[in-house]
Amino acid sequence: MRIQIAFALVLTCLLPGCAKEPTSSPPAPPAAPQAETAAPVEAVAVEKVVESAVPANPVIGRKLLTPEEAAVGWISLFDGESLFGWKSSSSDINWTVADGVVTADSGPVGVLLTTVPFADFELVSEFRLAPGANSGLFLRSTADPKSPTTDGYEVNIIDSHPGGYLTGSLVGRAKANEDLTASGDWKTLRVVAQGKSIKVFHNEKLILDFTDDSPTARLNGLIGLQKNAGKIEFRKVNLKPLGMESIFNGKDLTGWRSVSGSKSEFTTEDASIHVVNGQGFLETEKSFKDFLFQVQAKTMAKELNSGFFFRALPGTEKAPSHGYEVQIHNGITDGDRNKPNNAGTGAIFRRVEARRVVSNDLEWCTITLVAAGPRIAVWVDGFQAVDWEDTREPDENPRKGKKLEAGHISLQGHDPTTDVWFRELKLMELPE
Repeated sequence: MRIQIAFALVLTCLLPGCAKEPTSSPPAPPAAPQAETAAPVEAVAVEKVVESAVPANPVIGRKLLTPEEAAVGWISLFDGESLFGWKSSSSDINWTVADGVVTADSGPVGVLLTTVPFADFELVSEFRLAPGANSGLFLRSTADPKSPTTDGYEVNIIDSHPGGYLTGSLVGRAKANEDLTASGDWKTLRVVAQGKSIKVFHNEKLILDFTDDSPTARLNGLIGLQKNAGKIEFRKVNLKPLGMESIFNGKDLTGWRSVSGSKSEFTTEDASIHVVNGQGFLETEKSFKDFLFQVQAKTMAKELNSGFFFRALPGTEKAPSHGYEVQIHNGITDGDRNKPNNAGTGAIFRRVEARRVVSNDLEWCTITLVAAGPRIAVWVDGFQAVDWEDTREPDENPRKGKKLEAGHISLQGHDPTTDVWFRELKLMELPE
């Protein structure tokens, strides 16, 4: 596989996790960040590419995402080989994965749903429908959708419909402006959902522009793949979060505070936060409950340890980091990326390990975290590393039990060897 060592715009890898309680990692001067946009991603020049004997990122290797897309925040909801991160509304539907395709063709009407919700996003899906079959993409759905007019938005995938809601239409809400045939070869739907606005594109042509001004407009929910009748196949389901706001102004540490007793040094340079030495913590002044957070991170030496905490209690000198921790540590065992040697970048430290280490030291990576109630999901460079539900008894301290209340985000300096960079810190609080 190919690992990019030096970039003009560096690869995604944004985890600041850690392996022990508090510490930090090493950074290298960052490249200029890219602005968030719903437009297609343009190519980014790569200065140097070298070969590695160790396979890296599966979703990039399978061409579900490009390195450039992963670097600007795209994530792959379907990894091309499993149903990790998904849950079916009915166990009687035969959802299977083979040859990079997720498919179903028997069982009751139902939906394969993500385990965490999304609010504003751009969604791209490639599908293939058998003649006479019926399917759809569900947006902002409940966990058990019964009605497409109250429980979410259904982008129809169908050849004919008695009510005229053909492919690209929002069933029961708005009809596409073209009569499209869904069956045949592979086709692409792209959806841009921002607030009450939903736009649908078919093969890059705008076919629906809908604004939901009803009092029951849904602003947050799960993404779903429907099996209604006949055979449906999906081979790509990618999402880019939209509507995110920066929680770092790129110039100084306004809005952040160093936890009392911290030995780490936190400075700003090149629109990035540089952390050296440790232990120490830099936490947000604001607190956040349910949210989607993205950050880019770079460790500056082999197997450095860092991370970031969330829903954390205010740090004190005696208790600097009582929160959930997203680990940043790129070490692996026996050259096997499926065997992290210290939980792995993207892990929820001390709770669940990353299922694969896809990021590399000395390279930027992009980390995406969704915290929604007790459900927590993490992607690293677009690959989902963690899908975890906290089933412990409630406790205000996430180190001791399940915490659903708001808390601070805290960047970690782990130990005296820490040398880590963080940039592009963006967050969107999920609507109720």
